[in-house]
Amino acid sequence: MEATPSLPIPVSFVSGRYLLFSVDAVTYLRREHHICGVLVGTLPQIPQQNVFLGLPLELMPEEARLLVEKGVACIVDEAKAHKDGMKALMEEEKRRYLQNLKNEGLKASRIQAGRKEQRREEALKKLEQKKAAKVKTTEPQKATEDAAAATEDADLDLFAPDSRPGSSLASAQTPIVPETPMGITPATSYPPLPPQPSTEQLMPLPDVPASYPLFAHLHSEGYFLSPGLRFGCQYLAYPGDPLRFHSHFLVVAAEWDQEIDLMDIVIGGRLGTGVKKGFLLGGAEKKAEVSEAEGNDSVRTFSIEWAGM
Repeated sequence: MEATPSLPIPVSFVSGRYLLFSVDAVTYLRREHHICGVLVGTLPQIPQQNVFLGLPLELMPEEARLLVEKGVACIVDEAKAHKDGMKALMEEEKRRYLQNLKNEGLKASRIQAGRKEQRREEALKKLEQKKAAKVKTTEPQKATEDAAAATEDADLDLFAPDSRPGSSLASAQTPIVPETPMGITPATSYPPLPPQPSTEQLMPLPDVPASYPLFAHLHSEGYFLSPGLRFGCQYLAYPGDPLRFHSHFLVVAAEWDQEIDLMDIVIGGRLGTGVKKGFLLGGAEKKAEVSEAEGNDSVRTFSIEWAGM
């Protein structure tokens, strides 16, 4: 059963970006509130990988503001919260927390060393079996080549250079006990810091572009929205989770009294049709008969498709 985080979920504001570091918060917001964001984290040991990214999850300012307005999240000045939290901790709590991290790293290192020894033993056993089998064959040259290849596999070490001869089966029976623990980087600051920030650490609503009313309107209609830069628009609108559905619309916002070049509409409609999507143009309508106190914005949308020959 998936864990439900306590509300409001703290969204970390770091260097002008809105980030989520908790996997429980990420899955909850995607499942319950149609907020997908963009994964921007990479693996420390594979920094060049850019296909399968991980935490943290970066939110658009529109997504962050929408969550705050719904009371689901709050914006936290992460630098201030971290400094204040570390100052408030007692030295004994800091020491205990660091010792726990070291123990976890040492445990991970021992598990990794055990797996390495197991692979070494399996490779050496295969080598001995191949040597015994090749004695009965009439192809000594091929047997020598196979033994050399198996020896190279036995000596292969992905994490540290091998300090022992790999040709001795007895040497593989002694397990390696690492003295230096593996570095563990916690995904969140709590524990030891409190999960909910203080009032002084909260920030005001994020600044959003003029397209925010259209974003909020489509979100209220059940659409999943993601950045649309790769298709030359502001948002991509999905009828369901992007892992299951293709996007239906290329979304572009405009002011209600903004002049729009006809060629821009033609280009958008043709582009949307070319990638099997609709071109959605929308904006907030101004109603003079409704007072400002009651709210005078309602969003209207138009879907355009290319039908020319």
